[in-house]
Amino acid sequence: MNNFNFDEIIPRRNTCSLKWDKAASDDVLPMWVADMDFRTAPAVLSALQKRVQHGVFGYTKVPDEFYRATTRWFARRYGFCFQEDKILYTSGVVAALTAVIKALTKAGNRILIQEPVYNCFFSVIKNNNCEVISNDLIYQNNQYTIDFEDFERKAADCDTAIFLLCNPHNPAGRVWTREELTRMGEICLKHKVLVISDEIHCDFVFAPHQHIAFASISEEFRHNSVTCIAPSKTFNLAGLKIANIYAENAEIRQKIDSALHANELHEISPFAVDALIAAYNHSETWLEALKIYLYKNYLFLKQYIATHLPQLKVTPLEATYLVWIECKALNINSKEIETLLFEQENLQVNAGTLYGAAGEGFIRINIACPRALLQRGLEKIRTVISN
Repeated sequence: MNNFNFDEIIPRRNTCSLKWDKAASDDVLPMWVADMDFRTAPAVLSALQKRVQHGVFGYTKVPDEFYRATTRWFARRYGFCFQEDKILYTSGVVAALTAVIKALTKAGNRILIQEPVYNCFFSVIKNNNCEVISNDLIYQNNQYTIDFEDFERKAADCDTAIFLLCNPHNPAGRVWTREELTRMGEICLKHKVLVISDEIHCDFVFAPHQHIAFASISEEFRHNSVTCIAPSKTFNLAGLKIANIYAENAEIRQKIDSALHANELHEISPFAVDALIAAYNHSETWLEALKIYLYKNYLFLKQYIATHLPQLKVTPLEATYLVWIECKALNINSKEIETLLFEQENLQVNAGTLYGAAGEGFIRINIACPRALLQRGLEKIRTVISN
């Protein structure tokens, strides 16, 4: 029997936490940025404590076990097998995306995304002097699907160089099926568009859904893609700054490696190395217990909204711990909802428009917290909407 206490409320105020210390007031309840309010896995804590006790924190030589732990994790859990020498490490998935785009595009190239989508996609594209082009997801009957005709039309644009795939999708919570991924991949092959797959949320896929790594579908996809992965969301390690880039194609991998070095993004800390190894080698039981708790949080939220806030619609959560809620019945825009929740009840959530124009009418809520905090946040929403 495992005794992981996810109900424990861990004080995080005044710990230099972006999530908890961004707002000046101690009364603010933050349910916005994708950062969990749980301690990381016990094995990770032990590894970090051992490193601290050693007391010397010099430059890091990444050991072979770092690569072995990574490849074993993805082979075991997802049948996604790749060689250790095809991995490049860096300080985070956003840094990875930045390096990949910088290495593989030229100014003025278009990069295809699917709004509403992770807000940093917009910044990494624009910061590399590229243009955003969106294949907006279709929202119908409280579900998101892909407009494949529009996808192909935009992939066929001669200026479209890259498709930036969010797999699983944040904030829509979709787990793309093999059929959907295959169809998108075939269109990209046809029009010579490289796929960059951000798979940072892959460990938070809920049954009966299954994560399909894009590069695992076929050899053609493997060579026409770059995959960005990390233990940071899974084990709440974002502050340790660690991510991996998998690129099968040697020419592409060399260009990315050069971009990482040119922008000093090729060094990581000893804490990041030890945490990744402990997470992937010794923390699977903890993760499975966490996923059960998170899904119960989702069911709790869903029932609370059905009972007390029926004018809102909860998008089905197939993956992630980020719930996407339609608020169109309130007849005010997303930013106004975000502002009202903050000003009237000191609750921080994300306005849907942070994820592109297609996010209008929605808010995103982080449910990776003890259930008591989730209930408090829902009560704050209820109070504002009642008023």
